[in-house]
Amino acid sequence: MIYFSMAMAVAALGACTTKQADEKVPGVDLASLDTTAVAAQDFYQYACGGWMANNPLRPEHARFGSFDKLIEENQKQLRALFEDLAQSQAPAGTNERKIADLYLMGLDSVRLNNEGAEPLKPYLDEIAAVATPAEKSAMIATLHRRNASPFFSIYVSGDEKNSSMNILGTYQAGMSMGDRDYYLNNDEATVAVREAYKTYINRIFTLCGYTADEAAKAVETVMKVETELAKAAFSRVELRNPEANYNKMTFEQLQANYKNIDWNAYFTALGVAEVKDIVVGQTKAMTAVDNLVANLSDDEFRTYLTFNMINCASDCLSDEFTTAQFDFYGRALSGKEEQEPRWKHALAVPNSLMSEAVGEMYVKKHFSAESKERMVTLVKNLQVALGEHIDALEWMSDETKAKAHEKLAAFHVKIAYPDVWRSYEGLEINPEESYLANALRAVEFENDFNLAEAYQPVNKDKWLISPQTVNAYYNPTTNEICFPAGILQPPFFNADADDAVNYGAIGVVIGHEMTHGFDDQGRQYDKDGNLNNWWQEQDAVRFNELADKLVAQFDKIVVLEGENGPVYANGRFTLGENIADQGGLRVAYTAFRNSLNGVEPEAIDGFTADQRFYLGYAALWAGNIRDAEILRRTTTDPHSLGRWRVNATLRNIENFYQAFGVTEDNAMYLAPEERVIIW
Repeated sequence: MIYFSMAMAVAALGACTTKQADEKVPGVDLASLDTTAVAAQDFYQYACGGWMANNPLRPEHARFGSFDKLIEENQKQLRALFEDLAQSQAPAGTNERKIADLYLMGLDSVRLNNEGAEPLKPYLDEIAAVATPAEKSAMIATLHRRNASPFFSIYVSGDEKNSSMNILGTYQAGMSMGDRDYYLNNDEATVAVREAYKTYINRIFTLCGYTADEAAKAVETVMKVETELAKAAFSRVELRNPEANYNKMTFEQLQANYKNIDWNAYFTALGVAEVKDIVVGQTKAMTAVDNLVANLSDDEFRTYLTFNMINCASDCLSDEFTTAQFDFYGRALSGKEEQEPRWKHALAVPNSLMSEAVGEMYVKKHFSAESKERMVTLVKNLQVALGEHIDALEWMSDETKAKAHEKLAAFHVKIAYPDVWRSYEGLEINPEESYLANALRAVEFENDFNLAEAYQPVNKDKWLISPQTVNAYYNPTTNEICFPAGILQPPFFNADADDAVNYGAIGVVIGHEMTHGFDDQGRQYDKDGNLNNWWQEQDAVRFNELADKLVAQFDKIVVLEGENGPVYANGRFTLGENIADQGGLRVAYTAFRNSLNGVEPEAIDGFTADQRFYLGYAALWAGNIRDAEILRRTTTDPHSLGRWRVNATLRNIENFYQAFGVTEDNAMYLAPEERVIIW
């Protein structure tokens, strides 16, 4: 399991953007402030209100924030890179040629619209020919290799109780709306989403030549299967319990427990030669899958797999398919009003399917080694500060503190880009074939690469995201923190800014990821990445008491005033990220103060160093968001909304009160006995 914990976006590097040499990016952009607001009343509005006014939502966005703005700059740079590759006529078989060909095929709307549903035909014919139990199981595996997720999903990762070795695992899936609540809840907003989903299913079957009656029947079948899967699925909160989601069994036990799936046929089609132990993530969900496989008619089974194939292929087909997909996933689910231009979608395909090849080219052109060195220093400073916080905890025993220090010292740190780039030799991209055929071949190539690691020693040097991504993660089974090159640009990292702002931004990101090693999930893994209780019993009790208080704080937040009453945040679902936000802020502030060596910086633009620290943090979460996207993220995103990552978290931070003169008369005030400090 990976904790993708900050902004999931693709972007370029601030230290290496195309700005002129004499241009300076301000650490605190005064135009981003709303000086009509009072910081002690609504700090988010004060720190981000100007940015929000200056960056209104455009029709193609469900949410547009400060890091989304970076995406657009990065997309322009990727576009220039890909178009240069296309004009260079790189030799066949090179990564440059493969990337260029994939990009150009995605741009060719004339060809895609002329082909219509034709590229899908051989894949749908495969499904239509399925009859025997072995063929059904093999076809599930075939679709899993193509990134569809009928019934369940399969993955390879470190064994959570033997973290040096990789193991196969299953995870609940098969619900293409993305979460079980969309099938089970009956509030007005959810019912509207569900009806739009039925329209989408009908529409894509119709585009594939189904009659009105056949398409209507397909809608009934897909909803029947996915609703049964939803009834058996864990909630998002239940999925946060590592022990409950670790159900290791032998291959023989897998066969005995779920007899209606031909597991030999499944794994043969998946390309896994020998299956040893396997972790079934959610046993109740797999039991539901087993029952469905046994009880669905042949026609229902084939219809459900057909939908999964069409759905995963639609974004590589004609405008009719991509528009249908957008109308549900973009418009109905997120509130977007307009599709992205074609070139943005076209560049996303090679950027994701050949991500390290793109990253290698991108880093050569845009990355500066100086930024990496500054990150190395920052990470070390944050580790020292977190160690100081561990020592200062009044609620934790010396025995548990010693174990926490061992884990902190064992962090495996990855910065900027891999030391060794992976190969894409063997991936064939042939423009004579359809865009869909090439994209699926690239998907299968990627999945085969990952599946080949099953039952092999964990490669701790493998990167789980590309270097051009603006994101950071903590992975508990390898006890690693990773900061790709893409995050080293404003507002996360600003080479022109003072240290106060950078510690408040990238420093908090670093502290956030470190704290994930000690949040409600991460604390359950030891220094080697094993799911293993290293806590003294009384310390675990105290931790949970503090965590419950933080849950209660966020449960009270109204994220949206709905027509049928207020919609509240889910404090339990977002607990890990909220702990990491708070820990990141506190640890980064300590590291910043340590770096000053007792010398107080002069104010800049009238703001003290402490004020600039907190303004630097708030700038990360500036953004506008549609109501539909608020509802979707509250259901599916373990991060709190940006406004509350600022206001709710800062109400617990004593230094913030001092920096902005917050008193009990202010809305940002929280009584001392109600504040929660964990790390």
